[in-house]
Amino acid sequence: MSSLENFVQYGRKVIGAGANYHSFVKYTGRSLPTEPEIFLKAPSAYITEGNKIVIPKGFTNVNEEIELGVIIGKKCKHVSEAEAMNYVGGYCTVLDMAAICQIKPNKSWAIAKAFDTACPVSKFIPKEKIPDPNNVDLWLNVNGEQWQKDNTKNLVFNVPQLISYISKYFTLEVGDLILIGTPAGVGAVKKDDVIEAGLKGIVTIKFEVDEE
Repeated sequence: MSSLENFVQYGRKVIGAGANYHSFVKYTGRSLPTEPEIFLKAPSAYITEGNKIVIPKGFTNVNEEIELGVIIGKKCKHVSEAEAMNYVGGYCTVLDMAAICQIKPNKSWAIAKAFDTACPVSKFIPKEKIPDPNNVDLWLNVNGEQWQKDNTKNLVFNVPQLISYISKYFTLEVGDLILIGTPAGVGAVKKDDVIEAGLKGIVTIKFEVDEE
């Protein structure tokens, strides 16, 4: 298996974009961002199917967030939007777990976004399976109830724009993962909840939630 397909073991960075769906911005009552809002998750937060999302002891509000993940296929820096897609190696489905209880004054975004098990992912999806990442239907159910449903055509900043922007500040390396944002409908999950999510017609994932 190549390092690209095995991105969970070999990827060095997970870079996320916040507030990047029009529906999410409207849902939260925020203003549209004028440039991408970027955060990092630790690669140690990765888990794959068959493992449980574990809410750390004392956390009172952990949200699920369905996202399309873009996996970098070639090392790059200062990439133009026109060239950005040349550096995409593939994709995955991601649950960007977020401990809202930690995103408070005097608390830590790093802990909120990068605690162990905070980055559940699907298997690697070859690039040719998603010919247009800016037109993908994604969905998420919790215990069989639909919470999120949208299309990546409704992003505030599309995939080439994100890659170009991020590459101004970070050298993107093979296996790095970019999370392009989540739509409206996020909510808190708890012990014994079952999260099912996916990209319509491409991949489905399923994770159970546990607590320490």
